Amino acid sequence: MPLKPLADLPHSVLWHLRRMPERAVERGVDPALLGWRWRVREGLDSYLARTGRSWAKTVLAPERTAFAPLPRNVPSREALSDDGALWGYAMRDVPERRVAETCLARIPEARLVFFHTPDKRDFFPALLTAEGTSLETREIAHRPGHALQAAATERGMARVQHFDEATWVLERAYHNHSHWLTAHLPKLLLLRERNSLGTVLMPREMTPVMEQSMRLLGIDPAMFRRFDPARPVEVDDLTLMVTDRFDPAHMRRVRNAFADPARHMAAVSRKVFISREKSRGRRITNEAALWPVLERRGFEKVFMEDLAFPEQVALMQHTRVLLAPHGAGLTNMLFCPEAGHVVELADPGFPNPNFYNLATGLGLHYWLLHAQAGAAAHPLDRDLTVDIPGVEAVLDQIG
Repeated sequence: MPLKPLADLPHSVLWHLRRMPERAVERGVDPALLGWRWRVREGLDSYLARTGRSWAKTVLAPERTAFAPLPRNVPSREALSDDGALWGYAMRDVPERRVAETCLARIPEARLVFFHTPDKRDFFPALLTAEGTSLETREIAHRPGHALQAAATERGMARVQHFDEATWVLERAYHNHSHWLTAHLPKLLLLRERNSLGTVLMPREMTPVMEQSMRLLGIDPAMFRRFDPARPVEVDDLTLMVTDRFDPAHMRRVRNAFADPARHMAAVSRKVFISREKSRGRRITNEAALWPVLERRGFEKVFMEDLAFPEQVALMQHTRVLLAPHGAGLTNMLFCPEAGHVVELADPGFPNPNFYNLATGLGLHYWLLHAQAGAAAHPLDRDLTVDIPGVEAVLDQIG
């Protein structure tokens, strides 16, 4: 094995030091001695096998491979980024990606603990088993931030919310526009098909998009059992739903559920540019020069934050070409009719594959245009400078 360069040694040492408490717990140290900041982690199948409960899992859709075309303006798969550390898969994986199974599993004596990040108020859930291990699935994992609520529960100082039975569908950042539409609405639709919505747990307070989207689908938000994320939850018999967020079948299920039967293909002609001028980050620095080019080609400029959710859906259902910088507004391609075009303006230093994956899963033509990114503490706050001739070249091909 080759030796690490000396310059990398401090980073390597720091990484191992940070892992030491977690490794100690894995080797049998009582989590209480470390303030409940770390837990033994285990996957769903490992837990079910260990407890002899493999029978308690129902597979609704098996693991499989999904195939997708390259972005329309990318010549080869090798030209796509292979950096997938932040997302669990890379742009280069999308043309042939393993789609995880969709399943339901019953977990006895389950405990759920939560915390929110102090800056963006992102929601993080953790699912603890009766033995105190962290049962981990995609976007549900124990983190040191759970220690405060977990410790209070262990010491009998927390007011625990108790349910005899419940169904859990929530993942990290459920309140985020993109996460709600792609990770959570598909679960509700699948459960509705099984007449199993009645035991679903939802937070006491929901965003307008959460409520409006459910009402558009004919789901009454008042039907759900409610919990307070400021307090832990205990459930005697918990049904856990696990899905692949970008399973093409789930994405198409959402689009079909919102489909407007009165819409005709002849009406799908709008060209929409989503502007981030009013946003805190990922604004286009040369938008003043870009906009006349788009306007001459028949685009309309839209600020998604100015539209109620039903208006966003209606707009997308008549959109043939959607152009936007990377951001939650692009998630609304979910409502665009098949065979439309999506043009993403993206920071090559933050090669998020999610919108590429979403577009191709929906049968949309995806175009990737790299932009020059500015400086910011977080990649999602970097402003972008686009190559206007490059945008024109792509739009010329779309027509």
